[in-house]
Amino acid sequence: MLKNLRNSFPDKSEAEIYKIARGFYHYMVDVLLESLKSFTMTELNMVQRYKCVEPDFLKKFYNNNRSVICVNGHYNNWEWGGVATGSQIMHKPVGYYKPLSNKYIDNYINHTRVRGRSVLASINHTSDFFSKSWEEPCIFYMVADQSPYNVRLAYWMTFLNQDTAVLHGPEKYARIHNLPVVFPKVKKIKRGFYEVEFILLEDNPVNSKPGEITRKFMQALENMIIENPSYYLWSHRRWKLKR
Repeated sequence: MLKNLRNSFPDKSEAEIYKIARGFYHYMVDVLLESLKSFTMTELNMVQRYKCVEPDFLKKFYNNNRSVICVNGHYNNWEWGGVATGSQIMHKPVGYYKPLSNKYIDNYINHTRVRGRSVLASINHTSDFFSKSWEEPCIFYMVADQSPYNVRLAYWMTFLNQDTAVLHGPEKYARIHNLPVVFPKVKKIKRGFYEVEFILLEDNPVNSKPGEITRKFMQALENMIIENPSYYLWSHRRWKLKR
């Protein structure tokens, strides 16, 4: 983790790096507790703790029967987004997740983590869920700052001062289905309470240049991380791949 921080912020002193690291450990404890608490939280309680600001452009997409892709990273509490927005925005939330090998635990998580109109969709059937008829416009939540499995298809760009391989999936499906792409700027108000503002990254993906949507996402994520570095998931092996 310290190596990730030093490489990401080469201009910071060791004292500043350790300060970010201490903040990160406090943040991880909060995320763990919040994740456990979400199993028993009511939808109303979730909404009170994770408030969404729905911009006019998002309402316009819904009224024009257009679904959107919300591409996110591991910043602040990334797990509450898809769960808490069901009763706050017009679009139907569809959150992609990686199924667990234990079917009983996987079914339990599906049962306890879904609130209201929200739906969990397996990443093993990503393409099918994008093509499925949901009877209303959806907002597809995709966390896209992991290291990609297929390096050959990855986009490479500079992220936090490092050469970084980025998943191609969100941009791929945005271009195939011409779905607008938004980014959730999440702000921690106080312990256990957040506000999210949706920012439009791309309105018409079919006319965008290859890699442009991904670049905009990574830039928005980087800007958010720089504002408060302690709230990013520094422990995962984000830069394990080399070009």
